[in-house]
Amino acid sequence: MQFLRTAFWVVLAVAIALFCKANNRPMEIKIWGDLVWETRIWFPMLLAFLLGAVPFWIMARATRWRLKRRLESAERALSAAVAAAAPPSTASAVVPIETPASPPSPPLADPA
Repeated sequence: MQFLRTAFWVVLAVAIALFCKANNRPMEIKIWGDLVWETRIWFPMLLAFLLGAVPFWIMARATRWRLKRRLESAERALSAAVAAAAPPSTASAVVPIETPASPPSPPLADPA
């Protein structure tokens, strides 16, 4: 699974690099009145992509964190419930197992 994640990020990085190389022309963005921003085409497009992706990434991380906390809490409650339900083991509760008595040996004959 780690390999697929790494491969995805490598493919995404290569695609972004190719996009930036293909769109490396200068452009002017008129902001307000006489204020002009001179930049390359790829930079505002990459900025817009990140402005759209970062909030969802943060939301996904926060959801994962919250669910992980709930799962850990449920696991702790389950282990506490199992420990409370198990009978306490003490030394007085242990009953030794008796071995069956051996059959009586025949009386010895008196050599007289």
